[in-house]
Amino acid sequence: MPAGPRVFITGASSGIGAALAARYASEGATLGLFARRADALGELAAALPCPTHIYAGDVCDHAALADAAQDFIARAGGIDIVIASAGISHGTLTERPEDLPVFESIIATNVTATVATFAPFIDAMREQGSGTLVGIASVAGVRGLPGGGGYSASKAAVVTYCESLRLEMRRHGIRVVTIAPGYIDTPMTRHNKYHMPFLMTPEAFAERAVRTIARGARYRVIPWQMGVVAKLLRMLPDALYDLAFARAPRKARKHAP
Repeated sequence: MPAGPRVFITGASSGIGAALAARYASEGATLGLFARRADALGELAAALPCPTHIYAGDVCDHAALADAAQDFIARAGGIDIVIASAGISHGTLTERPEDLPVFESIIATNVTATVATFAPFIDAMREQGSGTLVGIASVAGVRGLPGGGGYSASKAAVVTYCESLRLEMRRHGIRVVTIAPGYIDTPMTRHNKYHMPFLMTPEAFAERAVRTIARGARYRVIPWQMGVVAKLLRMLPDALYDLAFARAPRKARKHAP
């Protein structure tokens, strides 16, 4: 058996997921990579110097996730780390009826699929008495952002869900780690038309995230500078927050004219 960890990652074909895969590959991991684009997964797997099993599918297809989990556990001989990295982001407006399906898809991909990613691995982790489940949240979930209600709500939900799960898994020896990225230079953030402070490369993020996961931290904002900003925003009185952010730049809507 390879000496490195057995790691399953969703959203693995690009961005944060691909960077995490490359970082764990450098540790000699056995990887299970799940994403929609089979071609991109194949190219990534071919470039990685470690045993890699790829699974092409949509995280909203819960049966496909369960099948991939079962196959990976069998091939890898167990599971050490599961990272629910798949996510989408669009601007949304409540008063626009065409945005309601966008809200629903954001919640389905960012929240419900996180649950569906973790669920099929828990029995194996219980039997081992060990394992780590990693939810990827966002600083956008710290406070609601104008024009981004769907995304902010989804990431706030990931934080709270992972906190509940952490308490549930504690007696089984299973760790739950929540990581809230700031601005990471990925295809998803490149659509933003506004300044993104403390912008990080996916590789720099992955380096810090892997160390955070290894330590078993409960919750961490990366980079730390955004963590400071997040704490200050959380402490800001609502009246001041509203005054400061009501006219903040907004994400592009999927159905914007």
